[in-house]
Amino acid sequence: MDIALLVKATVMGIVEGLTEFLPISSTGHLILAGSLLGFDDDKAKVFDIAIQTGAIFAVVLVYWDKIRATLADLPTGRQAQTLALNVLIAFLPAVVLGLLFGKAIKAYLFTPAVVATTFIVGGFIILWAEKRQAAGGNAVHVTDADDMTWKDALKVGLAQCLAMIPGTSRSGATIIGGMLLGLSRKAATDFSFYLAIPTLIGAGAYSLYKERALLSLADLPLFGVGLVVSFLSAWLCVRWLLRFIATHSFTGFAYYRIAFGVVVLATAWTGVVHWVD
Repeated sequence: MDIALLVKATVMGIVEGLTEFLPISSTGHLILAGSLLGFDDDKAKVFDIAIQTGAIFAVVLVYWDKIRATLADLPTGRQAQTLALNVLIAFLPAVVLGLLFGKAIKAYLFTPAVVATTFIVGGFIILWAEKRQAAGGNAVHVTDADDMTWKDALKVGLAQCLAMIPGTSRSGATIIGGMLLGLSRKAATDFSFYLAIPTLIGAGAYSLYKERALLSLADLPLFGVGLVVSFLSAWLCVRWLLRFIATHSFTGFAYYRIAFGVVVLATAWTGVVHWVD
């Protein structure tokens, strides 16, 4: 295996793990990082989706007690059944729209220019949402993810569909969307993580199956490195984020998105960096 390729896999794994669960778009960062590294062919695109599974294992580990208790109570526990049903309801819109429009989105929207523009727009939306909540514009009616109704779950699921546009951020769409819909910041974050489990595992499995002709046993080291590194970096990031949201808003991430998007557009326009479309 090419050592340089393994180094690229390591870098991409770190990028995936550190950005997957922050409202800054892992897909957007992977597209930009891949463009800079020259790691952006069809196999690389499958790699980007597949290593999300490593990141989601970190969520499973962090939330293992909750997941284990929910699974154990599922046969008879009303609360466990409600949570599982809500996750399923929120998961379905992305499945339907992904199957209908996923190919077209990848063909036309997975470009640095689209990512940078979406970064900026998303940043302003986060600023607006945080300002609205600080001013009391969002009446919080759900303080715990266990208390969500199926209607709350469906709305969050529809918000997640916005993340099909690269640069939007799945975490950002579900967390900020949840907050705008009346969930507390903690409830929205917890449910976003629960929803990520079937969403990312499903996306990874589907991508590997669909593009299996591109892959061979020789690719195992490449994918293995990406999965392990994304797991480790995501585990650190999730633990940090859960502590962070207890005392902070997402405003800092909004400014980061705007600044990063402007830098990408400026470097592309001036020719300082050749972002590959």
